Amino acid sequence: MERTEAAGTMGLTSHKVLAVAVMLAVLVMTATVWLWPRLSGRNWRAVLGRVGALLGTQLVVICALGLFANNYFTFYSSWDDLLGTGDQGSIDVRTKAVAAGTERKAPAAVVQELGKEAVQGGGALGRDPKQAGEIRVVRIGGPSSGLSTDGYVYLPPQYFQPEYAARKFPAAIVMTGFPGDAKNLLTRLNYPGASLQLMQAGKMQPTVLVLMRPSPAMPADTECEDIPGGAQSDAYFSRDVPKEIEGSYRVSADAHAWGIVGNSTGGYCALKLAMRHPDVFPSAVSISGYYKAAEDATTGDLFKGSQQRRDEADLMWRLKNQPAPKIAAMLAGSDEGDGNYKHDTDQFEAAVQAPMAVTTAEVPTGGHNFQTWTRLLPPALEWLSGHLTVPAGAS
Repeated sequence: MERTEAAGTMGLTSHKVLAVAVMLAVLVMTATVWLWPRLSGRNWRAVLGRVGALLGTQLVVICALGLFANNYFTFYSSWDDLLGTGDQGSIDVRTKAVAAGTERKAPAAVVQELGKEAVQGGGALGRDPKQAGEIRVVRIGGPSSGLSTDGYVYLPPQYFQPEYAARKFPAAIVMTGFPGDAKNLLTRLNYPGASLQLMQAGKMQPTVLVLMRPSPAMPADTECEDIPGGAQSDAYFSRDVPKEIEGSYRVSADAHAWGIVGNSTGGYCALKLAMRHPDVFPSAVSISGYYKAAEDATTGDLFKGSQQRRDEADLMWRLKNQPAPKIAAMLAGSDEGDGNYKHDTDQFEAAVQAPMAVTTAEVPTGGHNFQTWTRLLPPALEWLSGHLTVPAGAS
């Protein structure tokens, strides 16, 4: 992965800080071993000395391991990012051409509702659904894929207001990263609260949000692929989920009333599903997403030896070797601090051709973490809302 701070500085991700932490850990461990015989007495000074030596050793080792993990995964890009201090800078949104809709047949499938959660934010906690909307805990099955997963459906306040009783709403699938829990979309990113505030400010139209994790075959990471002889995750998200939601709630079956958004693995899935199925998801937002399917111990063999399948899961390969899909996409992330994100996104954006249209939203610095994604969420939702359309007179 790229590093965002020079090795000679004392930034959080610098090699110097990591080297100092490792050296300090080695020195403290050596000192503990060397001094342990002197601390073997039974008086209170010896006991306190042993406790202090053990705690000190554990602390420096944990710090060194934490710095190493942060350097590898780029969770935090700087001390300010870690501590939540400093000037975070403004979000730069830029547009670099887009399409009209088809309609899906209304299905009979329904989701299973398991309970409710309170809406946080917008001063609406505990209020009537007509003011805050409502979060339903759901289990979404997959008739065609045979898969199912638990998640949440956020119904906006207008859904419960009499004047909207005959209206169908736009909808968006929202995916977290892997192996994140769908509840992170409520507690850490608070999509319902963020959308409620935007609706109250007139910056977002009332939209039904379907909040999910990106794998319906946990604990495996399916990368939203149809695995030969295995989980059909692409089919689950592109066919089953829209049909189940359309059969359960007042959402439009018109394709351009649907969008998809996600962070990290969810961002990769959102962009890939839109590129593969522009007739299902003509609008997509990828927040800190990547552009090529991961292949590791959590995924197993996704492609069963097929290079063609591997290539088709590489979004840059798709841009260069297949016709451009007729979709609008937002790519949101940080200029510095999130590994290869900026480099890969610039390359992807440069390869995009009409009729695909791309908008970018960037913060100056930020790691691969919830703090960065929270900053990018309002412009992402506002952009997505502007691309969701329900046919006039839909009811």
